[in-house]
Amino acid sequence: MPLSPSSSAQAAREVVAFRLRDLRKSAGLTVTDLAGLCGWHHAKTSRIENARTAPSATDIRRWCRAASAEDQAEDLIAQSLHAESMYTEWRHQVRSGLKKLQDSAVRFFHETQLFRVYSSSLTPGLLQTEGYAAAVLGISAKFQDLPVDDSADAARARVKRSSVIHEPGHRFVLLIEEAALHYRIGDSDAMAAQLGYLLTAGALPQVSLGIIPMATPERTQWPRETFHMYDDNLVSVELVSARVRITQPSEIALYLKAFEELRSMAVYGQAARTLIVKAIDALT
Repeated sequence: MPLSPSSSAQAAREVVAFRLRDLRKSAGLTVTDLAGLCGWHHAKTSRIENARTAPSATDIRRWCRAASAEDQAEDLIAQSLHAESMYTEWRHQVRSGLKKLQDSAVRFFHETQLFRVYSSSLTPGLLQTEGYAAAVLGISAKFQDLPVDDSADAARARVKRSSVIHEPGHRFVLLIEEAALHYRIGDSDAMAAQLGYLLTAGALPQVSLGIIPMATPERTQWPRETFHMYDDNLVSVELVSARVRITQPSEIALYLKAFEELRSMAVYGQAARTLIVKAIDALT
């Protein structure tokens, strides 16, 4: 079972913290000794060693200099930056608006050949209609207390970005829990249009759309957090507070294993369309 995304990011921070602690101990320095050589309070050393505070590049260089291990500084800095980039808070990402956040991924989408998406709560962004996307992003704007609600512009940008689904050279394997088809996002018209579009998009030759029935007996995977896999290079996981980027091959392999097990429980083709039509009928 994969670590939770936030745990994965914390584990990466702890690797850096442990390496720094080992350098201090190997140099025969106490926490207070190292703090004195670095010019800060000993409590800061403890916070860094216990992965409660992320060290800056300057902190790491001072630490390595004090421990006579300057040759390890740049490697530790790179490792620390990677750990911090894994976990990016939404409030930082949306600071410049939701539309800019959508636009920032356009080039990356064009470069990705294989998209794998598992969603337990929403229609995947790649298949969202403008009305549904506006409702989703409007909820996000209110929740994040954004000073300017640009969710309508962001929805148009999301749909434009999703046009990659019609371009040659890309494949899409998309899994949705049946329950997500019934969650009312937006009004009935927006939901009906969204579910209708799933019937159309799911028939595209480059798209494999699977629905995991709520009545699936003896599940091998319970509903997981929504995650996106881009080729075999990146997994992106969306939490309430942050987006986590996972690039460690061993962790990507675990997500792929989970994805394949979820995919084995899904239904496709006419069986999937039947579940979508059932959700449409439930709107009336």
